[in-house]
Amino acid sequence: MAKIKTPSESLTIMTNIVLPNETNSLRNLFGGELLAKMDRAASISAARHSERRVVTASVNHVSFNEPIPEGGIVVLESKVTRAFSTSMEIYVDVWLDDPVNQTKVHTNEGIYTFVAVDADNKPVPIPELRPETEEEIERHKAALRRKELSLILSGRMKAADSVELKKLFTEGT
Repeated sequence: MAKIKTPSESLTIMTNIVLPNETNSLRNLFGGELLAKMDRAASISAARHSERRVVTASVNHVSFNEPIPEGGIVVLESKVTRAFSTSMEIYVDVWLDDPVNQTKVHTNEGIYTFVAVDADNKPVPIPELRPETEEEIERHKAALRRKELSLILSGRMKAADSVELKKLFTEGT
């Protein structure tokens, strides 16, 4: 597959207002509600990149740094950070947007892995990804380290076979 795409081609922006039935007893958005919203945004980014049906393979990291209150406007921005052979990593940034005070606060982030599949739900090759901005380049590099770590922890790779993780511990020594 010779096609190469950029992260901006998979950019997905979803905006919602937090309704009372989506909140916990503290009147903040339930974590599970946010996870579902993040998964939806990430799946759209994955489908845009792969031009295929996609399935969630894993939720690799989620941070809940700031609560999102009832009535708050939540903005999710997702895009592919790295494409492997059939899987891709998607980074989701979550913002609390206050148009009255003209502020936007980064509240949460998450990293998802999706796999592109055919009609029989078998993994299929996806386009390569060429990052453009400094942030995209850094996230692209970090994605390979996260993948290696995941493979090591799952027993599908030996630590000695790592390339990127070794660099973290051997550079400058």
